[in-house]
Amino acid sequence: MPKIAKVKKKVTKVKAKSVSKPKTKVVSKTKEVKKGPIKISKTYIPKDTEKYMCEKHKVFFRIKLQEWKKELVKSNNEALYNGSMDDNSISADIVDQASSYTDKNVEMKAINRQIKLISEIDKALARIREDTYGYCLDTAEPIGLKRLMARPVAKYTIAAQEKHEKDEKVHADD
Repeated sequence: MPKIAKVKKKVTKVKAKSVSKPKTKVVSKTKEVKKGPIKISKTYIPKDTEKYMCEKHKVFFRIKLQEWKKELVKSNNEALYNGSMDDNSISADIVDQASSYTDKNVEMKAINRQIKLISEIDKALARIREDTYGYCLDTAEPIGLKRLMARPVAKYTIAAQEKHEKDEKVHADD
């Protein structure tokens, strides 16, 4: 049985009984070196003394965003379920019907805002995976830990956010 040795792979030729061509079998001997997942305590809070957006920071914000998303999804599901249960109570009084309609309208607007927020959370989680989380999408400057703690889905520095809001207002006035 002839063996061909290489630095990282071992190729072995095996002759089959009924087939005249030899089969080639490739066996990889490379070992993958993986770092274990970073673990942080439940009381961990990112510090300015640590390197900005180190692995601990990313894990902290990923957990924070995932928990926030779970809460929003649960809240939306409960609101939708409870809202559908109220459909059975149809009142003959037109004022009660108008009040019920207004309440449902306000509730649906809140649910829509939460759905948009869930989308923003998903985008922030994608930025964590892409290693762009915590940096302004316009200027690529660090957004800052305090701002991210207050608004984990922040995409811009405060100055860039103000500029965006000013531009939106100018276009809305046109």
